[in-house]
Amino acid sequence: MKKTKWIKSTALLAAAGVLLTGCGLSSAASYVPPAGPGSISPLPDLPQDATMTVTSKAFTEQLILGKIAVLAGHAAGFKVNDLTNVPGSQPARELIHSGQANMMWEYTGTAWMTYLGHEDGIANQAKMWQSVHDQDLGNGIIWGDPAPMNNTYAMAVRSEAVGDLGGISKLSQLKDLSPKDLTFCVDAEFNSRSDGLNPMLELYGLERGNPASVPDTNVGLYDTGAIYSATDEGACNFGEVFTTDGRIKALDLTVLEDDLGYFPAYNVAPVFYGKFAEKYPGIEEVFAKIAPLLTDEALQAMNLEVDVKGREPADVAFEWMVQNGFISEP
Repeated sequence: MKKTKWIKSTALLAAAGVLLTGCGLSSAASYVPPAGPGSISPLPDLPQDATMTVTSKAFTEQLILGKIAVLAGHAAGFKVNDLTNVPGSQPARELIHSGQANMMWEYTGTAWMTYLGHEDGIANQAKMWQSVHDQDLGNGIIWGDPAPMNNTYAMAVRSEAVGDLGGISKLSQLKDLSPKDLTFCVDAEFNSRSDGLNPMLELYGLERGNPASVPDTNVGLYDTGAIYSATDEGACNFGEVFTTDGRIKALDLTVLEDDLGYFPAYNVAPVFYGKFAEKYPGIEEVFAKIAPLLTDEALQAMNLEVDVKGREPADVAFEWMVQNGFISEP
């Protein structure tokens, strides 16, 4: 996942090279439905042979975002090479950095801590984007306007329990609850990492291991995927989630506001190979139209369609693009 610190992997980079040379810059999952015109129109004076290569990582949300980018590229008049579904963050990043791909959607927190090597995240979303934008210019990479969606860590509660927990809506209200209600479901990494559960509790006025606050027995360890159902079924009151996960909507969980700004920002933004954006300056404006509509709620709904209902990412992306008028059905 994107929260893991960057480990340079020559094996992964070599795999990316095999993928490129073996498939001629095309993905095995390059399907997107044909589209008609919409609010995105071909860039003026665009050469007929103008080509745009789109990449993405291999998890659901990235596949959806990648297909949105492919459809946008087609609508903007490009011949699009679909190189979505690349296994691993670093190989996808390397495709952009080397110019073998021209565009992808990336997370600000991933770039700041994984690619650019910073130990501490930045919770302020605007400051995080600006910091990444400014530093990546030196790498020949241009960051477009960020989307509202912020796929970071959060704590969630089953909605039917909110009333019983004093109408809780934000993390600063945890300290007002009795110890018997302060039960948590987390994965092993979040339980032990230096920016995980214990410092979060401390920031919000709680003490792990204190019987009068959060006894150790109040913390249950689960596989990441099992946390959502465990929280929904009442195994704990508060579960560690990712804010754009479709299961939040499917299970009717309520995400608590991180009102003291503990978790780093992970807004998604369009990222371009610098020379490509300079050659086709209108492409940034195309994605500036799309980004404001990519909210947490929009991605929760689209992720749900794929992960819970089993639909194809390309079909979900196409439907969203049509609903928002960027393209039309042919």
